Amino acid sequence: MDEFDVIVIGGGSGGSAVAGRLAQAGKNVCLLEAGGRNNGMLVKTPGFMPFLRDAQNYRFETVPQKGLNGRVGYQPRGRGLGGSSAINAMIYIRGNRWDYDNWAALGCRGWAYDDVLPYFKQAEHNVRGADEFHGASGPLWVSDQKWANPGSLAFVEAATELQLPRNADFNDDRQEGFGLYQVTQKDGERWSAARAYVEPLRGSRNLDVRIGVSVQKLDIEEGRVTGVTYTVGDRQRQVKARGAVVLSAGAFNSPQILMLSGIGPAAHLKDHGIDVVIDKPAVGSDLQDHVDYVSSWQTESRDFIGDSLAGTIRMAKAILEHRRKRTGIMTTPYAEAGGFWKVMPDAPAPDVQWHFVPAMLEDHGRTKVKGHGFSLHACVLRPESRGTVRLAGRDGQHAPLIDPNFLDDDRDMAILREGVRLSHRIVASPSMAQYAPQDRYPIDLDDDAQLDDLIRNRADTVYHPVGTCRMGPDEDAVVDPTLKARGVDGLYVADASVMPRLISGNTNAPSIMIGERCADFVKTALAA
Repeated sequence: MDEFDVIVIGGGSGGSAVAGRLAQAGKNVCLLEAGGRNNGMLVKTPGFMPFLRDAQNYRFETVPQKGLNGRVGYQPRGRGLGGSSAINAMIYIRGNRWDYDNWAALGCRGWAYDDVLPYFKQAEHNVRGADEFHGASGPLWVSDQKWANPGSLAFVEAATELQLPRNADFNDDRQEGFGLYQVTQKDGERWSAARAYVEPLRGSRNLDVRIGVSVQKLDIEEGRVTGVTYTVGDRQRQVKARGAVVLSAGAFNSPQILMLSGIGPAAHLKDHGIDVVIDKPAVGSDLQDHVDYVSSWQTESRDFIGDSLAGTIRMAKAILEHRRKRTGIMTTPYAEAGGFWKVMPDAPAPDVQWHFVPAMLEDHGRTKVKGHGFSLHACVLRPESRGTVRLAGRDGQHAPLIDPNFLDDDRDMAILREGVRLSHRIVASPSMAQYAPQDRYPIDLDDDAQLDDLIRNRADTVYHPVGTCRMGPDEDAVVDPTLKARGVDGLYVADASVMPRLISGNTNAPSIMIGERCADFVKTALAA
């Protein structure tokens, strides 16, 4: 039976940061990950993102969504080291200052913007250099795009033609505006959290990385977590923790593992024949996600990525260029440009985010569309709708039941409606109108009923689930503001599931920040 100072469950954005930082600090760490190493060409090449499949992606689905006319939604989640940072669009966004100040106002002391900024900077290696808001010596490389699509540049110009401001840095003191996104890449390759924190320590005696394992439960004795039970194939094994266990399995799998361990809503656990260790209704509750609508246009322009003979030849050449020089259009994050803006007058911060993609998207890119064109995402940044994650069975390898409960709150629809309308106004501006784009789903945008029906027929996630192990000052919260689980000594949670409110932006960078902070909390606790 193996024994370690700390066991980290999940090698994703938060887990990689926790494991790497604790191993660097001299702790003996075991990192357990269900997937593989994620170190091959498909993962490293940014432009291959649409071709990543089951080996790298859990490809979860939701329960039927009443707010989406009964449709089942798609929930991709990273599988393997790096987690979702190994399959995402690599966009480096932290969220708005207001988000973290709001966390503090909700009672999460130590999580205001000025508290978390040093951890963002500590993690970051920004190619632009260090300044008041950015770091340049951290392990996570953040780069500018050098080969953006002409259509992405035209989109930014089109926004400015509506007097919407240009923004060259969404992560300084001003989030509002439109521009190209910075991306987590180094020298033209994807730079996942695992490449930042885990791979540099490969071979270290301090870090034991175990891939291809399925965590079945936490071992809890007399109110303290003592280890983890996992399976490899049909073999069951246990590892012991002398100091702490950090659960970093993500917004879906972290609550699943807690429930499998007897921590969660008592009635639900009993329904599955699981002995209740702690009745904690907040486990798997408070699920929040960015509901997103993708507008789509077709054009005759070959500037855009598309399915045609010319498009195929262009991408084949781009693949060869990237293999030789790590340059060119295969460095694309696809969501190359975007922006943040308020569409509601009473919003405390931008309430909609846009992602511009120089290709036509259908069903998350899973359905091929012939021809060339572009897409424009609009998502509700701070949704009021709340959903759940629940168990489908007692085997940790089974997918949980995911219910984001999209568009349950009418306020979310009101915001999304205005976001979609602004999408179309931007595309009608001269810099985009020059492409003579043809709307693939034309309706009367001024008619609320038509627009609402279109949204309910086509909207889905933009991949930012949080909140299912929420942090808070109250005893009902799953973790306290030091990320320690309430009611279980030695147990911490460090991933997007702890967010008490969804941040206004992409969640990869904040999840890494949470991992950085958790490493410090664990070090302090072990030194006490």
